[in-house]
Amino acid sequence: MEPVRVGLVGAGPWAEMVHAPALAAGPHTTLSGVWARRPEAARALADAHGAPSFERLEDLFAASEAVAFCVPPAVQAELGVLAARAGRALLLEKPLAADLDGARRLAGAIEEAGVASQMLFTFRYSAATAGFLDRARRIEPFGGHAVNISGSLRGGPFATPWRLERGAVLDVGPHMIDLLDAALGRVVAVKAHGDPLGWVGLLLEHEGGAVSEASLSMAVEGDTPPSRIDVYGRLGSASLLGSELGDVFPEVVRQFAGTVRDGGGHPLDARHGLRLQEIIDDVERQLRAG
Repeated sequence: MEPVRVGLVGAGPWAEMVHAPALAAGPHTTLSGVWARRPEAARALADAHGAPSFERLEDLFAASEAVAFCVPPAVQAELGVLAARAGRALLLEKPLAADLDGARRLAGAIEEAGVASQMLFTFRYSAATAGFLDRARRIEPFGGHAVNISGSLRGGPFATPWRLERGAVLDVGPHMIDLLDAALGRVVAVKAHGDPLGWVGLLLEHEGGAVSEASLSMAVEGDTPPSRIDVYGRLGSASLLGSELGDVFPEVVRQFAGTVRDGGGHPLDARHGLRLQEIIDDVERQLRAG
């Protein structure tokens, strides 16, 4: 199978550390070019991987079969619509958008264009996660707890404007909600309290009667434990630590290349991202209401 030509939208820290090297490494993909709002950043990142940079987004689309996004959620929702209308498959970051309206527009554009899409939920591409979910299905689970705690808002490459404004719910919330949803059943209701820029607690109700809690913070000083999820059932328990994931990005690009070549979707496509966006919007409404 010929490598899929994937263009990269964005040239920030995550694009530099993850997307560009993974897409350029092959053998399933090649980095067909880079576009960013700052042309100098796009040039530097593209040059580092022997790829062209583009000053016009349309030229990146023309050089690519698919497009990977590494930009703030609101920008992804806007530019993803353009990529879908150009007939390009999309590799999307979580969250799908900054709000539900943006997520609906992007998911609608993807469906209307009939292009493939895939969401980059990093936990889901690990063999450790697959083993955890298999174990969770076999224990007749009725409850669980997820924790994702860090100091990312206190500085460093991920203290970016959208994270500093919206905090843990929009950034790490999708990961934890997705894993609880996958392990315990579809989330059908959520209650929330706390502050997205401090500490947030979620109480989730799942289809079938299971319940779970999630604790989220990106404002903790000093060393923090790895993220984790624990699920309990009538036949035992299952646990997953974020430190067990390993390097998932070769598997991300392998699966995305297959998605593009098959012309189909993926279990974690834009529709899944839209459903999680609905939950996140509900959480944020509750937090604003106090």
